[in-house]
Formats: sequence, C-alpha cells, structure tokens
Amino acid sequence: MKPRYTLFSLLTIAGLLLDQATKVYIDRTMRLFDSIPVVTNFFNITYVRNRGAAFSFLSDASWRLPFFIGISLVASIVILVAFHKLRDDQKLAQASLAMIFSGAVGNLFDRVRLGEVIDFLDAHWYRHHWPAFNVADSLICVGVFLLAVDMLLEERRSKG
Repeated sequence: MKPRYTLFSLLTIAGLLLDQATKVYIDRTMRLFDSIPVVTNFFNITYVRNRGAAFSFLSDASWRLPFFIGISLVASIVILVAFHKLRDDQKLAQASLAMIFSGAVGNLFDRVRLGEVIDFLDAHWYRHHWPAFNVADSLICVGVFLLAVDMLLEERRSKG
C-alpha cells in the first residue's frame, strides 16, 4: 500500500476513534443539557444533541435525516475521489482530506445510530455562545483550513 493511503487510513481511524470515544463518554457520564465550566466565561463542556446541521439548520424538517445522511455519503465519496487524484508529495492536502473525511463519517455515524449528532464543546464569551460542536466538527473545520493553506501554497509553487 502506498504511504499516502497509510497516512489517510491512520488519520481517519484516529479521528473517528477520538470523535466517537468523546461522544460515548459524554453520553454515558452526563445528562442532556448538563454543563461543566472549564474556563470561566469562555469554554464549557455542555451535552446537547443537534438534529440539524450547523446552527441547528433544518433541525425541524421532516426530511432532514435522509438529507443529511445523503449529503454525508456524497461528501465522503467526493473526498475519496479528490484524495485519489492528489500527487504523492501533497502531504498537507492528504492529511486535510483525511481530517475532513473522518469528521464527516463521525457525524454520519451519529446520524445513522441516533438520528442526531452529539455536541458538547461550548465556546462562549460570557452569555454569548457559539453553537456547541464536537470533535468531528473540529476535524472538518481544521481540515478545510489546512486544505485552503495547501491550495495557496500549491498556487505559489506552480507560479515559482
């Protein structure tokens, strides 16, 4: 197996394990809506469930579950195809796509298993809260950021 497939597999498995382990831990040790302050007026561990997407988008739509499962499956396939097209030297892009893939699959597991996603990372400034999120969401965001950095670096490499 090519080293890039090993990297992708290891990062995907690590991301999925961390995501699912934290969600199982939160579900087993906290009651829904319990909150534990970690950094006063900045960060809590707060157990919530999200039936929708970011900012509870479409959480009340009757067709939300098949829609989000379908979107996750399509996104996963697109990520795998994009990964396959990368060159062997594009390590940052490979790692980025593995992070995005593991985040998408992690939330997909929740939707299939529970019909909703477990969120628990609660960033806020006093009473102004960002919507709670989870490890999978973090992996997706960091992966997208790193992919954008890689694209900028790739553009510079091709010009220089």
